[in-house]
Amino acid sequence: MKTKNSKTFWQRIKKIFLLLFISQFIYLIILRWVNPPFTITQVVSLIKGNGLKRDYVAYNKINSSAKLAVMAGEDQQFPDHNGFDINAIKLAVKYNKKHPNKIRGASTISQQVAKNVFLWQGGGFFRKGLEVYFTFMIELLWSKERILQMYLNVSEMGEGIFGIQAASKSYFNKDASDLTRYEAAQIAAALPNPIRFTVKPICKYVAVRSQNIIGQMNNLDGDEDVKSLIK
Repeated sequence: MKTKNSKTFWQRIKKIFLLLFISQFIYLIILRWVNPPFTITQVVSLIKGNGLKRDYVAYNKINSSAKLAVMAGEDQQFPDHNGFDINAIKLAVKYNKKHPNKIRGASTISQQVAKNVFLWQGGGFFRKGLEVYFTFMIELLWSKERILQMYLNVSEMGEGIFGIQAASKSYFNKDASDLTRYEAAQIAAALPNPIRFTVKPICKYVAVRSQNIIGQMNNLDGDEDVKSLIK
C-alpha cells in the first residue's frame, strides 16, 4: 500500500513539474511580442507602498541614446555575447576573492532581464540557477532588440519607477524618445541601485558615473554591431 501511495505521489509531482515547464515555455514565447502584465519586483514595490509608475513603449519609441547608455553602463558586450560575459565573470571572481567585503557582479543585460521579468531580487544558488536557465532561453527565443527593449521597459529606475518612459517622465518631464545623451546617461548611472542612487535630486555617484558612461558611449559609437542594434 505504501509503495502504491508513494508511486502515485511521485507521478503527481512529475505532472506538476511538467505542467510548470510547459507553462513557462508558453509564457516565454508569448513575451516575444507581448509585455509582461506584472513582475515580482513590481508587485513587491506596490506591497511596500513605493507605488508603481510604468509605461511600456515600443522599441522605436526609445531614444537611441538610452539604448546606448545602458549598454555602456551595464553590458558593453551585449550585441556579441550569448547571454553571459565569460571574461567579465572571470574578472569579477578574481576581484571578489581579493575584496570579499566588496562584491562585484558580472550580470549581463540578458541576465538582468531574466531576473527582472521571471524571478525575484536577491541572491542564492537556486535563484541564480533559474536565472541561468531563463537567460539561455531568452537568448534562444528572443532577438537582441527584444531583450534590450524588455530591459528598458521593466528595469526599476527609481523608487516605484519602472522603465525608461516612466523614468523620463518622472525626472525630465519628457518622453523616452526625446531624452538627450546626458539625461540617458544619468538614468543609466543609477541602475546598479536606483533606490540608493538618485537621479532627481542627482546624487554624487550618478553625477560622476554618468560622465564615465558618456565616455564609454563615445567609445561604442563606432561599433557596427552597436549601431545596428540601437537604430
